[in-house]
Amino acid sequence: MTSSPLSFQGLAADPGALNALRYSAGSGKDEKAALKEAAKQFESLFMRELIKSMREATEKSGLMDGEGTSLGTDLLDQQFAVQLSGLPGGLSDAIQRQLGRQIVSGSTSGTDNSPLPRSSDLSTVGRLGAGPRQSGFVNQHGEAAAMVSRESGIPASFMIGQAGHETGWGRSEIRHADGSNSHNLFGIKATGGWKGKVAEITTTEYIDGEPRKVTARFRAYDSYADSFRDYARMISQSPRYEPVMEQLHSVQGFASGLQQAGYATDPQYAAKLSRAINATLSLQRGIASSSNGTV
Repeated sequence: MTSSPLSFQGLAADPGALNALRYSAGSGKDEKAALKEAAKQFESLFMRELIKSMREATEKSGLMDGEGTSLGTDLLDQQFAVQLSGLPGGLSDAIQRQLGRQIVSGSTSGTDNSPLPRSSDLSTVGRLGAGPRQSGFVNQHGEAAAMVSRESGIPASFMIGQAGHETGWGRSEIRHADGSNSHNLFGIKATGGWKGKVAEITTTEYIDGEPRKVTARFRAYDSYADSFRDYARMISQSPRYEPVMEQLHSVQGFASGLQQAGYATDPQYAAKLSRAINATLSLQRGIASSSNGTV
């Protein structure tokens, strides 16, 4: 994917063009180039809004009355935004670095798998969108999650969102030494009275707030459905997670309850999990709309 003034101008004129970047950044095809393009286009949009604000301020003050007011048209705003974007050391470099950090690995190393920001929400410019990988993950596990949801009462979207966060939407699933899949979607460790199969891997744990690499033993299953069942059994039957089961009506409450119960050591776990669940809910609504023939 190569950048061009035309692509920048298209974004500056139509913020909806950002949707195309969801698929480029998440597809894995020439990912570095896609990230660079995304960063430049975000900067282009930001510069357009900045120039627009400056123009409106000068128009109100009367500084650009008469023939000079033509310089403050939207078309020129777009052109100026294109020219000022992508310069060395500019905002796009910082945006690209942030996007790159968040796409390097799965949730075990702290990746934030959160939705792409709206064009009006520039403060969240570092977030990644829900692309084909996330959509495929939701589709893949929808049936098993729905079945376990009926048995346990835990919303399927909550479980799929957490599984997506824990595995980087399938990118970082726990595997045995021989490369075979452990089917462990929730990062549940093989502690206590676990008598089943085990997968031993190196993972990231937060110790005194600092991320450290450690070797840990995780439960292994024969299928993803077994992973959902074991997770639901643990959450619904352990006294440790009783407060969590009281928050099945609230995404934030559910995520916060898991963090407070010590499900994960990441201090930002609740916020990251909330975004993953909300992304799942959004994808499920889109899938339902497509199935019903609505837009």
